[in-house]
Amino acid sequence: MQNNNPQPIKGILWMVLTGLLFVGVTAIVRITGPQVPAAEAAFLRYSIGLVFLLPLMRPLMRARPTVRQIKVFALRGAFHTVGVALWFYAMVHIPLQDVTAMNYLSPVYVTLGAALFLGEKLALRRILAIAVALVGVMIILRPGVREVGDGHLAMLIATMAFAGSFLTGKMVSDESDPALVVAMLSVTVAIGLAPLAALNWVTPTWTTLGLLTLTAFVATLGHYTMTLAFAAAPLTVTQPVTFLQLIWAVALGTTFFGEAFDLWVLVGGAVILGAISFMTWREAQINRRVTPTATATKV
Repeated sequence: MQNNNPQPIKGILWMVLTGLLFVGVTAIVRITGPQVPAAEAAFLRYSIGLVFLLPLMRPLMRARPTVRQIKVFALRGAFHTVGVALWFYAMVHIPLQDVTAMNYLSPVYVTLGAALFLGEKLALRRILAIAVALVGVMIILRPGVREVGDGHLAMLIATMAFAGSFLTGKMVSDESDPALVVAMLSVTVAIGLAPLAALNWVTPTWTTLGLLTLTAFVATLGHYTMTLAFAAAPLTVTQPVTFLQLIWAVALGTTFFGEAFDLWVLVGGAVILGAISFMTWREAQINRRVTPTATATKV
């Protein structure tokens, strides 16, 4: 929906707050990482997050999704389940700055997926942006120069899975109640993660449960402030602000988690985000559908 009364300063401020909230999410997940397995932590986060859906119970009871919509909801849940599980795994095994920078890749995969599966035209500007973004990935990973571990591979696959979640979500977002779309994602992901969590279950402490409850709350609040940012200003204004999230992730990782500062991760993240921002700007210039932002973690 086009904003007929843009408020760029307000949008920027909301996006700054959004970045802080999502960096807070990554910090909490990093703290809980050694306490429970990744799949279990993700399952508990989504199960606890179902509490936040209670205010939506009345409209959800009235919803009557079609068989096709149910199938798409299930497919989206499968994509998101894979993405969330791998994201939690990556959070424990690679630096916060790497996770944050590689998270910017989601719009690249969304663009490719839209061209392959939704029939959208892959224009030259999109091809160039994708190529530049992939250069940014190589700058971050630097295979042969630094060790590329399981966490990096997990994050690469996670961003692909989140792109699949976005594309399948778009297939039903225009024909379903927004509350139903949000609720079905939470329910299907909780169900999908349950067997993965059961495979290696570790009884969580009350402290761990409290931290994961805080994760669900902060993530929900972050998605809300991000929505406010998008409502206040166009993506061409708010998207460049998301680079601050990478800077804060670097600061948080080096200050509190003893991670080594890696300038190349900042450079690679800037290259990826620059490519996506250019593509977003060009889409807006020619009044086409704007490529989605990768502002935040998908949890």
